[in-house]
Amino acid sequence: MLKRTVYDEDHELFRDAVKGFFARELEPHYEQWEKDHIVPREFWLKAGEQGLLCPQIPEEYGGPGGDYRYLSVVVEELHLAGATGPGFAVHSDICSGYILSQGSEEQKKHWLPKMVSGEAIAAIAMTEPGTGSDLQGIRTTARRDGDDYVINGAKTFVSNGQNANVVIVVAKTDPSLGAKGISLILVETDREGFRCGRNLEKMGLHAQDTSEMFFDDVRVPVSNLMGQEGGGFGQLMNELPQERLAIAVGCQALAQRAYNLTVEYTRERQAFGKPIIEFQNTRFKLADMKTQIEAGWAFVDKCIEHHRVGELDATDAAMVKLWTSEMLASVADECVQLFGGYGYMMEYPITRTYLDARVQRIFGGTSEIMKELISRSL
Repeated sequence: MLKRTVYDEDHELFRDAVKGFFARELEPHYEQWEKDHIVPREFWLKAGEQGLLCPQIPEEYGGPGGDYRYLSVVVEELHLAGATGPGFAVHSDICSGYILSQGSEEQKKHWLPKMVSGEAIAAIAMTEPGTGSDLQGIRTTARRDGDDYVINGAKTFVSNGQNANVVIVVAKTDPSLGAKGISLILVETDREGFRCGRNLEKMGLHAQDTSEMFFDDVRVPVSNLMGQEGGGFGQLMNELPQERLAIAVGCQALAQRAYNLTVEYTRERQAFGKPIIEFQNTRFKLADMKTQIEAGWAFVDKCIEHHRVGELDATDAAMVKLWTSEMLASVADECVQLFGGYGYMMEYPITRTYLDARVQRIFGGTSEIMKELISRSL
């Protein structure tokens, strides 16, 4: 792998600490969490104690005040460890980003310190049954009633849904205005009328709790509104590039993990009297994957640097998300093929990597939506 220059010495020291923490506190337990379909809250608290949650949050809000690159280090190391379950990216990259950039001073001071410590786990509820990528088609409403909003509707595919203490809800405060009637509202999960549905059974990401949510006349104070009423769609568009970059970073690291596992396996696996890495087909397949992965790292690192200085736009984010998720799909499939029949067995980590890879082309905006966004810049 070529030397990466996007990180400095402090980031690499942080990486060593993150890697050590995952080796001690995550890897020995992850198989059980996959079976449980949830990561225990105790792990979140331990991660908070180690400074792994929301490392970009300024000191005035209880964080360490690091730059974006600390977030990407955590995402990389999670995926390199094969752990797609803890919803750290949703919590740290996405939700805390919304609150930091779009929230009121009161909201920042109340929620961000708790999110840094792991005391409060955050989720964002966008998708609804039947809407998919069409955010303008959501039906959840937030009706103004005096000093409150009364929220009604249903959401699905909510990551961190079972564990969440606070949810950023995308709702229509004025259904007659279309996209201009969408707002973002913070909803505490202990509010009367809020109900978390079942923990959804998924093809992959088994340790990630993903839920349905129901809002039946849930009352929250107007002070829970993020930014201006009707400004939600613009807020979503402003924050989606960071979400898509986080997905791209995870895809890139997961592809690297799949490749690493496969190289190791092909060196050990014997066929026709020699390791299968000695066959030309195996070497050529691995050479092709290595090249794709190196190209991906260069693309991802460039986008990380652009985002650090505030220059990552929606098109760049769509391109890097599209490239890395499609590349991961190709690499994971080739890796399973090189494992042969064992690649189909759940006890082999390459199988879990393959399953976890599939959704990357769907969430955060499907590959088709990414192409549509990129095409608008032509």
